[in-house]
Amino acid sequence: MPLLSILMLLGGHSVKADNLPMTHPTVELVKTYFTLVVDQDWKGAAKMIRPESIERKKRETLAIIKSAPTMSEEAAMLAKIGVKDITELDKMSVEDFYIADRQSFHNPARNNDEILKQKKQSLKINVLGVIGEPGIAHLAVRTSQEVMDQRIDELFFISFVQDKDDTAKWLIAPDMSRPVTTPLKAAEGEPAAASTAPAPEKK
Repeated sequence: MPLLSILMLLGGHSVKADNLPMTHPTVELVKTYFTLVVDQDWKGAAKMIRPESIERKKRETLAIIKSAPTMSEEAAMLAKIGVKDITELDKMSVEDFYIADRQSFHNPARNNDEILKQKKQSLKINVLGVIGEPGIAHLAVRTSQEVMDQRIDELFFISFVQDKDDTAKWLIAPDMSRPVTTPLKAAEGEPAAASTAPAPEKK
């Protein structure tokens, strides 16, 4: 069954989207992205992410660290990212923040050279389908890789947005799947307007 049909059944309502061909440019882009992730080439992967999405993650990280209940907990969170204080984190470029964030998430102790080599050699990427909205492409991707004595299969939904200034360029928007809120009641005398800011991420 086409991806669009599956999503329509799951959603229980009509979806204003179209099935896109497997020749869509994002199909090769997503394969490149997963290869970079397995290679832990965070600098290369950062260039494929929409800067606004990374900046948003940075703001959320800053807010979480600033709300730490103790100075020691704040220091521990900063150290995990590899910075000494809030000011240094605040001044980081989106690329540097993405690299630091990914490095803090992927524990080097669990990814020695042999394991990384095994992951790279066994990686399989299968794009199951692509659906599109104006300027947006959503991909369902099945990956498989071997880690030590087991194989790990995962299903991902990756969204790309088209660059407004360069329509040939597509960037990954990892926050695209987060909820978007729309006010049901506007202030008196003002029309209701949809909010472009996604709702807070569930923890």
